[in-house]
Amino acid sequence: MQKKAVSKERGKIIHPLFVRVTHWINAFAVFALLMSGLRIYNAAPLYDLRFPPELTLGGWLAGALAWHFAMMWVLLLNGLAYLGYGIFSGHFVRKLLSFGAMAAYRNVRLEMKHLLLHGTGEYNIVQRILYVVAVADLVALFFTGLTLWKPVQFQGLTNFLGGYDQARHIHFMGMSVLAAFIVVHVGVALAVKGTIKSMVTGRLAAQQVERRERR
Repeated sequence: MQKKAVSKERGKIIHPLFVRVTHWINAFAVFALLMSGLRIYNAAPLYDLRFPPELTLGGWLAGALAWHFAMMWVLLLNGLAYLGYGIFSGHFVRKLLSFGAMAAYRNVRLEMKHLLLHGTGEYNIVQRILYVVAVADLVALFFTGLTLWKPVQFQGLTNFLGGYDQARHIHFMGMSVLAAFIVVHVGVALAVKGTIKSMVTGRLAAQQVERRERR
């Protein structure tokens, strides 16, 4: 009986195909945007800071701009598809918004002890907050990016953000927040065995099923 339950758990889809495909497209687009953005930044630095060419994409300013604009539309369209699926399928409600106050309190205490470790296919309160922050950050990056791309055409938005230079600072800070999110996100994925594999196959790995059984 227990073997049947384990076998059923092992074959269970925890990440739907649509979520996996859009996730990896988003991941590629975000990395391309960050790397091409570093190359664009190096052409006109805001601070006394330059990034190594090895971390940049595009080879030169025009190439970096081409990558940046292309990936901006990929991320926008794919991101909208991901958000639409998440909202209308109930994925966001189940994975990100369905938690009680006591559960959140216990989860935060647990996170402080176990450094963000979690079970595959599950989102703890810290991760849920991080995902919401990441989505809000991407929205801010998109709108500040519009003002940097077309400051005259989007003059009202540019003025709302405090001007072109201020929009550049906000865009850079947004990029820093996104980079920090990726470091934490990838770190957690590498720390929990089977997380990346399950994001490819959609199913739990054997060790993940065994870990769940021991709880």
